[in-house]
Amino acid sequence: MFKQLVKPTLAGFVMLALSAAGSAQTPAVPALYMNGTDIATALQKALQERPGMGVSTITTTDHYRINLITRTEPAGAIVHRPGTELHFITEGAATLVTGGTVVHPSEGAPGTIEGGVAQRVTKGDAILVPEGTPHQYTAVEGSVTYLEVRFNVPVAP
Repeated sequence: MFKQLVKPTLAGFVMLALSAAGSAQTPAVPALYMNGTDIATALQKALQERPGMGVSTITTTDHYRINLITRTEPAGAIVHRPGTELHFITEGAATLVTGGTVVHPSEGAPGTIEGGVAQRVTKGDAILVPEGTPHQYTAVEGSVTYLEVRFNVPVAP
């Protein structure tokens, strides 16, 4: 019984694969490539202009943006709408607070997070920050560098 089922299934799979290989294909757009030296140079220039946080933009589109970011000091709380973010820590360490609610003090000082969860992040860690989630680097141990990928895709209500 098994052999009877395998032969027709395997034959069908092979025929499907061969027909797909023989059909015309539309040329695809090539991948985006950025030289690592160019990314690092742009990041160093950004840090000279703004020492607390340097941003090297890799690409920005209507659907996503990719940046390499170095922080050398804590920052105020932020919330992105739209935009789910992935932070992949490439160097250094910091404390990242996520969740809770943003509290805006008077006098225009940066917002802070109340009721969030603090997590120490280090090289190799990945953090997914869903759209609308407050997040804030509250302590930076020297510096922290991370690849930020923000997806600006519609979210169902």
